[in-house]
Amino acid sequence: MVKKNPFFAFLTAVGEVAFTIIYFPFWWYSVGFIRFLRSLGGFLRNREESLAWFVWVKNIFRPMYGQGDFAGRLISFVMRLVQIIFRGVALIFFVLVAFILAVAWLALPPLVLAFIFLQLL
Repeated sequence: MVKKNPFFAFLTAVGEVAFTIIYFPFWWYSVGFIRFLRSLGGFLRNREESLAWFVWVKNIFRPMYGQGDFAGRLISFVMRLVQIIFRGVALIFFVLVAFILAVAWLALPPLVLAFIFLQLL
C-alpha cells in the first residue's frame, strides 16, 4: 500500500505551480486572446444590434409612416441620414474601444513585468 508522503505532495504542488507560471504566457497570447477577441466580437454585435445601424442603412430610401409623397420621402431620407451618421459615429466609438482593449490585452503582461522590475530597482 502506498503511503502518503508530504514531500511528494509538496513536489507535486510546486510542479503544478511551475507549469502554470510557464504556461501562462502561451495561454495569454493564444487561447486567452482568441477567447477575448470572441467576447469583443459579441460585444460589438450587441452594440450594433442595439444601435440597429444596418437596419437604418437598409431602409434609408423607404418613406416613414407610409407617406409616399415627395415631402414625406425627403423628410424620411434626411432623418434616416442623420440617424445613420450619429449611430455610425457611436458604432465607430465602440469599435475603437474594442481595438484599444485588444491592444491593452496584448500589452498588459509586458507592462506588469516592467513595473515589477522597476519596483525591484
